[in-house]
Amino acid sequence: MAIASINPYTGQLLQRFDEFTWPDTERILGEAHQAAAAWRRTTFAERAAIVRRAGELLRERQHDLAYLMAVEMGKPLRDGRAEALKCAACCDYYAEHAAAFLADEEVQTDAGRSFISHAPLGVVLAVMPWNFPLWQVVRFAAPALMAGNVGLLKHAPNVPQCALALERIFHDAGLPPAAFRTLLVGNEPVARLLADPRVAAVTLTGSERAGVAVGSAAGQHLKKSVLELGGSDPFLVLADADLPLAAQTAAQARMINAGQSCIAAKRFIVEAPVQAEFVRLLKGHLEQLRYGDPLDEATDYGPLARPDLADELSRQVADSVAQGAQVALAGGQPEAGKAQFNPMILTNVQKGQRAYAEELFGPVALVLTARDADHALVLANDSDFGLGAAVWTRDVARAEAMARQLECGAVFINGMVKSMPELPFGGVKKSGYGRELSYLGIREFVNQKSVWIAKAAQPEPSRTE
Repeated sequence: MAIASINPYTGQLLQRFDEFTWPDTERILGEAHQAAAAWRRTTFAERAAIVRRAGELLRERQHDLAYLMAVEMGKPLRDGRAEALKCAACCDYYAEHAAAFLADEEVQTDAGRSFISHAPLGVVLAVMPWNFPLWQVVRFAAPALMAGNVGLLKHAPNVPQCALALERIFHDAGLPPAAFRTLLVGNEPVARLLADPRVAAVTLTGSERAGVAVGSAAGQHLKKSVLELGGSDPFLVLADADLPLAAQTAAQARMINAGQSCIAAKRFIVEAPVQAEFVRLLKGHLEQLRYGDPLDEATDYGPLARPDLADELSRQVADSVAQGAQVALAGGQPEAGKAQFNPMILTNVQKGQRAYAEELFGPVALVLTARDADHALVLANDSDFGLGAAVWTRDVARAEAMARQLECGAVFINGMVKSMPELPFGGVKKSGYGRELSYLGIREFVNQKSVWIAKAAQPEPSRTE
């Protein structure tokens, strides 16, 4: 079986790779297991030099990497360069902070001394998606490597060149080759890898379906897992919000990666008195965006990553409209079987519609009407997902109170939800569990070991006859 790299804008087959056989995969796993024993003994300074060099290479190769993302999954060049630079910053962050994040923590007990240490687990398997083919990987790899773990990357099958380019960067940075390898395999070997005792843990970013499969396999074999799954992020707009800024940010938040982002704003929950004006402003911003070849610097958004993704999104929209949703901006898929999908706005989105309950992974903005702020909270939390949320209001104190009630992993007030090295990233409910990034992320794949040392024995008092 072959893994194909296909340009979603042109449909052109770029390159075909032979899928690794199981003996090939098992050999690489064995080499990684051996490398883990040596890598865990390196110092933080030694690891930091390599991870920091990987960041330098990401900056140096940003144009080549942006080109690969453009032709493999349709990301416009400027967005691809920004992704490469974000990855570089993540490498810098963990190179600088890992030693402090994983330093021994003294704990007061009845012992002479007691502390918590943080030891690497070993081989971490990463099952990654195509939508941010560099960032999703680096935000796992930089902390995992700095913690003393090694990585095996099972990337999405439509971005093999991106996966191999990242492998080359880590190797060129000086990482032992077996400490980070790309596995050109399909989904079938993942369960077999998780059954192998040489794999210590797994991290997955992907769909709910993929999360159920990987989480179940990991649980069956008692492997630590972190799952970052889908989202249907609410973007709450209260009546006192700065509407022009909120609408401008809403368009940007919905169109991240042509709408193909777990933390892209998807459900715009707007108080009734300002909804009509918000929709008018949002529509104006979306209509100005230019579709085109991702290799054209003037392109604002490119195609979805695959034609079948656009087909499924079209079905979700059509079913929702049949169930009562109304089209406020008629974009969509110009031709069935093609990857192009232009921005849309659906209003009158209500319970019982597919758009209300499902994640729409593409540039479709869903507008829900809230009677007031309390109703907006109810609508926001009435979802199986809980990844991110945004609250727009001039009353920051009220927004902070609402943030504490929102059922999600991150809340941004008067701003766009984004991931960054400094803050933990992850979700609740069907958006997954565990955290990436920040000091919490680097501690996901370590053994938090308690060490208790008895007080020194006191000498017996001397006795005189």
